[in-house]
Order: sequence, then structure tokens, then C-alpha cells
Amino acid sequence: MHRVFFIVGPTATGKSEIAAEVAQACGGEVVSADAFQIYAGLELLTAKPEPQTLATVPHHLVGTVPLTTEMNAEQFRIAALAAIRSIHARGQPAFVVGGSGMYVQALTDGLSPLPPAAPALRERLNHLSERELLVRLMLRDPQTAATIDARNKHRLVRAVEVCLLTGQPFSSQRKRTPSSNKPHGVLLVRDRAELYERINSRVEAMFAQGVVDEVRAAKNASATAARTIGLAQIRELIAGRISQTECIAAIQQATRRYAKRQLTWFQRQTTLEPLNLSRHRSSEAIEWISRQARLSFRSQDD
Repeated sequence: MHRVFFIVGPTATGKSEIAAEVAQACGGEVVSADAFQIYAGLELLTAKPEPQTLATVPHHLVGTVPLTTEMNAEQFRIAALAAIRSIHARGQPAFVVGGSGMYVQALTDGLSPLPPAAPALRERLNHLSERELLVRLMLRDPQTAATIDARNKHRLVRAVEVCLLTGQPFSSQRKRTPSSNKPHGVLLVRDRAELYERINSRVEAMFAQGVVDEVRAAKNASATAARTIGLAQIRELIAGRISQTECIAAIQQATRRYAKRQLTWFQRQTTLEPLNLSRHRSSEAIEWISRQARLSFRSQDD
């Protein structure tokens, strides 16, 4: 992680715009650490950076993977490290920007040596409900069961799968040796009321800009791409099972909950210094983050 600066935080904080300006000020490039923006298509639904933001500096891992491809933290790590090496080869620093905690941790701490997926076992587990999976996880790994997102079926399946394949609790295998090299970066936050208002407004704007047609045109999606917030709800709308008002409200609520989980994760799992954007003008934030990044790169070069 030499000459790498992290800009992370919950969805809708304004990371993309600020990171692009900071990278430009520091002569760097951006590597996205967003589990959904990495997919091609669904630009509106995944709130990809605006074209003018993408044009500010080179961006990597934005819209580079087909919707039909499954992604995980290991695949992201391989792609991100390749992007970072290419940036460094040009003599420039890299800014890792995003809100997907597991992707960020894959870069900062590496990955545990977990077994690969077993297709037959995974298919059987995928037929179980979230509640049934959680019960099985509680029997084999109470520690993970107490902290895992019980609504995230993909993670429930993976945790149970690892327990069954190894005969060991998932939690014992996820432990990493703490790195002596602490990542440099900033955790962007906003006051909760302002963040939730930004989320609500962004969802309304998506619908005004045609997100329903965008989802209608996206035929097939892998299991990981299908977890994009709003995809299932809009498909329900297209099928006529809910109204647009109900759909918007459901996506707003799901996004707010996601932002809360993101913030909790980053506060618990990282030591990055927080910066509350609700209390600073964008220009002030960009100037401060740019200064911190330059100091970080200078200290790493010494």
C-alpha cells in the first residue's frame, strides 16, 4: 500500500466528487472500491460518478465487469492491485475510493486462506431461507452468527459453506495477522439527517432520470450483481406487484440501512481519521484531504 491513500465512507456522502478533485490536486488516479459500480450497466442504479467527475482524472474499476460475472473480494483485490501497479508505473499515487468494506479490507489486510466455493453445496444452501441459514450458522459458529448481516443471503451462504467445508468456525478462519503498516486515508461522514436526505433525494433523481428503463434493459445479472440495492424492488415494480411510490420508499429505506451498516463497519474495522462533510465546505475538505495525502506520500517516501 505504498503511495496509496484511502477515501472511504457510506454511500451518498459525496466521496466520488471529492476524491476526483483530491486526486487531480495530487496528480493521482482513482481506484474504485465499490462492489456495485464495478459492473458495466446500471449507471443510474449504482450511482456511478458523473461523466465530468470521471473525466477529471483516470478512474479504474468503474464499469469494467459484465453484469453476468460474479465478483468477490479476492477477485477485486487482484484487479485493484494490478491497477495500483499500473498507476505507480506512471509515477503517480493511487486513491482508493469506495464504501465496500470487505473490498477495502482485502487491500489493507489481505485475505484469509479460505476454501473456494463448492458449486453443489452452494446450490443446496441457496435454496434455504435467510432464517434457515442463520440457524445453521448459529450451530456451527455463534460468533459469526451474532455479527453477520442476517439479511445478506450471500454472506450467510458463504459463512455456512466455509464451516461445512473446513469443519471449523468461519470466524476462526477470517482472523488476519494485524498489519504493521497502517493504511493512510480518511473516513468521510455526514450528519445522519443530512446523509439520509441526500439518499432520499438521490433515489428520487434516479427515477426522474429513467432508472426503471435501465433495469428493464438489464436482462441477466450474476448473484453478486443482483444484490445491487434497488434492483429487486424495481423488478417488482416492473412486474406490477408494487407501485412506484412504494418502490421509491423501499429503495430509500434499504439504502439508508446500507449506509448505517457501512458507517458501523468502517468505525469498527479501520483507524482512518473521520471528516464530517456536514461541517466543512467542499473546498475546505478537498484542501485538507489533499494536504493529508501529500503528507502521507512524503512520509512513505522517506
